[in-house]
Order: sequence, then C-alpha cells, then structure tokens
Amino acid sequence: MSSRDQDPGSRSAEEAALSARLRRLGERLDRIRTSRTQSTDPTPRPRTDNSGFARGFRLSTEFIAGVLIGALVGWLLDRWLHTSPWGLMVFLLLGFGAGVLNVMRAAGLSGASNQAKRPEP
Repeated sequence: MSSRDQDPGSRSAEEAALSARLRRLGERLDRIRTSRTQSTDPTPRPRTDNSGFARGFRLSTEFIAGVLIGALVGWLLDRWLHTSPWGLMVFLLLGFGAGVLNVMRAAGLSGASNQAKRPEP
C-alpha cells in the first residue's frame, strides 16, 4: 500500500490544494479573456484577401501571354515565308502548350519545378 492509501486526510488536503490551484487558474484565464476582448474591436471588420485575386490574375496572364506570343510568331513567319495559315496554326498550338506549362509552373504543379524543390535523400 502506498502512503496515500494509508492516510485519507492527506488525500483531501491534496485535493483541496488542487482545486484551489484550478480555481486560481480559472480566474487568471477569465481576466486574460476579458482584457483581450476589451482591447480588441468588438465589431471586427471583414478583411479583403487580395492574394487569391492576384494569383488568379498572374496565372491568367501567364496563359494569355503564351498564346498571344505563339500566335504572333506564327503570323510573322506566315508573312515572311508566305505559308499562310500553317505557321499561325502551328505556333498558336505551341503557344497554347507553353501557356499551359507556364501556368502549371507558376501554380507549383509542374513535375520539373517540384523536383527542383525536393531535397535529395
């Protein structure tokens, strides 16, 4: 048998000390909570988060730029080589592919950019 089981008076004294400590802790927490609610604005204003908008704008710009540059290069080659509309079609498709690849890289979905970030074992 342990000393706690032998003396029932010591258990009640320990329980009383524990409940007193818990009561003091509860009072301290209540004071902290009330001071925090008094120091903050009672009516929080909604904050606008522009990071999502900025990311979407960047991704769409990456895609559109790839397509437009591909179309421009194709059109210029068609005018120079007199092969209309083949250069425009080929480079428009290449620009589309480049735009998709740029969007994937910028979004962090490309395998090449993920492997570069991975530490070697």
